[in-house]
Amino acid sequence: MSEDRRALLGSTVVHDGRVVHLSVDTVRFPDGTSGELELVRHRGAAAVLPVFGSVDDPDPEVLLLRQYRYAAGGVMWEVPAGIIEPGESWEECARRELEEEAGLVAGKLVGLTTIHTTPGFTNEQIRLYVASDLGAGVARTDEDEFLQTRRMPLSRALELARRGEITDAKSLVALFFFAGFR
Repeated sequence: MSEDRRALLGSTVVHDGRVVHLSVDTVRFPDGTSGELELVRHRGAAAVLPVFGSVDDPDPEVLLLRQYRYAAGGVMWEVPAGIIEPGESWEECARRELEEEAGLVAGKLVGLTTIHTTPGFTNEQIRLYVASDLGAGVARTDEDEFLQTRRMPLSRALELARRGEITDAKSLVALFFFAGFR
């Protein structure tokens, strides 16, 4: 979904950073009134659930990351993911992030769905993929990325989600979407 340009009456940039662009926009609402809304613009990202063996296996092994997230106050379970680079396709982004964060190369990459992370204040979308036919690649984490990879049965990952130990939305959706619709 794209921004409705007819609704935008004006915009004041508050911050233009490496990851996000924050503005206060004056917008026309559907009822004809207008008001100000804060909006975090984001390029978008791709996230990948790596699956070892056959995706048709009743309980395939998956890979998750234990990643430090300052904003969340500690370490979280996540799927490999990252921001799309200018000129890069969504699939290229997914493949790059899989290799950089997990040290894996996907022989097969299939789109699962697209999610809007928090549409109340950001336009961020994340494209979710499942990767299979995995081979060894070269991990190259960014200087602000602190993570460890963990392989586990899908049933274990789903149990972590059920117990509330996985709280990252993109990872939950990727796991549930794969488990429910493959």
